[in-house]
This record gives sequence, structure tokens and C-alpha cells, in this order.
Amino acid sequence: MIAIPSPLRLRLDGAALTHNWRWLAAQSGSAACGAAIKADGYGLGARGVMDRLANAGCRDFFVATWAEAAALMPLHPGTMLSVLHGVRGDDMAAALTLPARPVLSSLDQIARWRSAGAGRPCDVMVDTGMNRLGIAVADALAGALDGLTIETLMSHLASADQNNAQNERQRAAFSALAGQTRARRMSLANSAGICLGPDYAFDLTRPGLALYGGIARGECVGNIRAVVQPQVQVLQVRDIVAGDSVGYNATFTAAAPLRLAIINLGYADGYLRGFSGGRGGARVGEHELAVVGRVSMDLTALVVPDGCSVGEGDWIDIAYDLPTASAASGLSQYELLTGLGQRYGRAWA
Repeated sequence: MIAIPSPLRLRLDGAALTHNWRWLAAQSGSAACGAAIKADGYGLGARGVMDRLANAGCRDFFVATWAEAAALMPLHPGTMLSVLHGVRGDDMAAALTLPARPVLSSLDQIARWRSAGAGRPCDVMVDTGMNRLGIAVADALAGALDGLTIETLMSHLASADQNNAQNERQRAAFSALAGQTRARRMSLANSAGICLGPDYAFDLTRPGLALYGGIARGECVGNIRAVVQPQVQVLQVRDIVAGDSVGYNATFTAAAPLRLAIINLGYADGYLRGFSGGRGGARVGEHELAVVGRVSMDLTALVVPDGCSVGEGDWIDIAYDLPTASAASGLSQYELLTGLGQRYGRAWA
């Protein structure tokens, strides 16, 4: 097969990734610090993320599905992998074969896993108030987990990115389970939860967003480094005159002559319409290029300012500081990362 270079690429900073994990590990105190690498490593490539974090000392990894787990085989020696969505009937063959643990989150899943026999290890999710996945605290206290070989008992914070009374209610509900099950470890905090302080760390933390450069809370500012920089080639440079419109539905009309760079980027690549109409942009050296008109499926138009030299085939940096791009587009930092499409080449530096 002919190798065809992509006109889109993600420049990925491995040193920033490992710096972020080490900072989060330090904030976790005596607790181990794992890594959520679901959704293909939040869009960056799960294998590349796992390799770098395992080499940095991370030993606990988390994916959502068994297909994601299978794609990461073989595991690094000494590492553990947990599958957050538990185990459906259709997952049993994989779950009994792969060296990964299900995170059981319902009484049906617990019964299914018990039926596998042999005391196979598992993790368990307890719901402490998010009302998403997890068994009830009362069920855990009433013996629903009896007979299971539980590596990690988990829960998940709903509002850790805010100073919300719900955080303490969830922490207290989870803390009440300490010593009440045979779980070897307890785990509650995500990226934002780590920033809430040592009372939330328990035995194991599970950061995701902040690993990849996201600012989960104000405590991350100045400590978390950007990991991903999208870069795109210019397909065409064209001049327009006053009165010319740009893009679908003519939402932009030039008031004066302009030079445009048309780039190989659109909502199929995760660059959604929220960046239209000047809310998104790019950089060439010291020059900023604003999006004009609507972002379309594969193409976006940028205004080239005076003094900026750019031509067909040139690579430009898309403005993608996560909190800034989130505020501009209305997309969450999670969406900005996980929405990055498969047409990007991914290159770790």
C-alpha cells in the first residue's frame, strides 16, 4: 500500500505528558497515581500515551471498553489495566482471556462475574451521588460484594471542578466504606479531585484531562503543560475583494480586500462549527489568522494579515490552548481532545 502523508498532524509533547503525570502524582501524596487512557488516550493515541507513562512509572491504567483493552496488548510488565464499563455478557470471552480487570458497576455484572468462578480479580464502582454507573453504597454494606476478589473499590466525583458541597458528601459516603469490603485499595479522585486535597486521594488517583494539558481546576494553572498542538497544511491562498462572501450561507462578507488561506480542516476532524465566525484561529510565526465564515466538513477559511507570508503546502499551528479554545467555541476541553479525528498523523516529540 502506498504511504500517503496526511495534511493534518498532531504534534505531541511527550515531556509535557510525563511532567503532567508527575505533578499529579506529587499532588496525590502517598496514593498511587494512575492514568485514564480511554477514548484512544483522549484522542492522542492510547498506545503512545501508555508507553510514555509506563516508562515514567505509572502502573495503573483505565480504558472504557474491552475493545480498547485488546488494542493495548501486550501490557508493559508490572502494569495493570481496568475496564471501566464492566463486563457485558458479550464481553465475557475477552474478560476471561485478557490480562485486564472489569470494573463491575451493577448487581447483574457482579452476578455474571461470580459465575465465572475461580475468584478472578475485579474492581467495583460504587455510586456516591453521581447517579451514573455504580452499585448503591447500601448494597455494598449489605454484602453484595461478598466473595469477590476486589483489587480496587472506586467511585467518581460529579462536581470536582467546582467548589461544590457535593464533593464532600461524596467523599464522606465513600470514606464510610473503608474497611467494610475486602478491596485492597480505594480510589475516588479524577484530575480535578486530586486538586481538592489529600482527603480525596485515598489509595489511588485516576487523572485523565489534566494529563493531556487540560485545566481541570485553577490549581492546574502554571503546573499543567500543553501536550497537543494541531498543525494543518494550507490547501490554497486566494484574494477576495470587498463584497465577496466566504463559505456556506455567506455568513461573512468582506468589507475590504482580503487574503484568505484555505486549510485542510473541518468538523470531520473535530474542529466544529463553534469555531466559526472569528471564534477560532491559527498562528504563523507572530501572526494570528482568524477564522472567517463557517467551518465546513473538511475546510476552514482564515484571514491572512498584512505582512504574513504563507502559501500552499505550508504548515500552520491551529490555536488550541484548551481552556481558551473551550471558552471561544463553547466546547468542553474534553470534547476538544476526544473529538480529534483519525485523519491526523500523530507525532510524539
